[in-house]
Amino acid sequence: MAKPNPLQAQLLKAGLVKKSQVADAAREQNKALHAKGPAKPDEIAQQVERARAEKAERDRALAAERKAQARVAELRAQARQIIQDKKVPRTGESEYRFNAGGAIRTLLVDDAQRKLLATGALVIAAIGERYELLPRAAADKVIERDPAMVVLDHGKADATPAASTSEDDAYYAQFEVPDDLVW
Repeated sequence: MAKPNPLQAQLLKAGLVKKSQVADAAREQNKALHAKGPAKPDEIAQQVERARAEKAERDRALAAERKAQARVAELRAQARQIIQDKKVPRTGESEYRFNAGGAIRTLLVDDAQRKLLATGALVIAAIGERYELLPRAAADKVIERDPAMVVLDHGKADATPAASTSEDDAYYAQFEVPDDLVW
């Protein structure tokens, strides 16, 4: 056993501590003196850890972006499938003209389809370079997935009220519109 320090010796002589307590205290001091402390991380290890964390964050961001792109592609595919499944066959020889992509396009429809297009019961949707007629229920499903695929929808125009419709109606009431006007 190591020689106790003078304070320990005095406490031992006075009978305030036991010999085992002095030995325990000496052992603790020796252990504290010779024990290795926790290794401090050096600069290189910190930089490596920081780089690893940044890479993990970039990877998470890229994965989220890829997942979002995949979701958009999936929704577009669903919209195309709905259009393919629910399209209304076009019958008739009357031309119906509409604006799509900055150009005037033409579809051949019959009179019943023309009236349904005017009321918004039918809409026109685009698949690539083709245009198809869709019923309102199918069009709503397509709009949920990809609103850009619906080219012409007279039904949604009713949802947004005009600011001065009564003034305009009063002014235009003086002009007669021919019944056989077809654009």
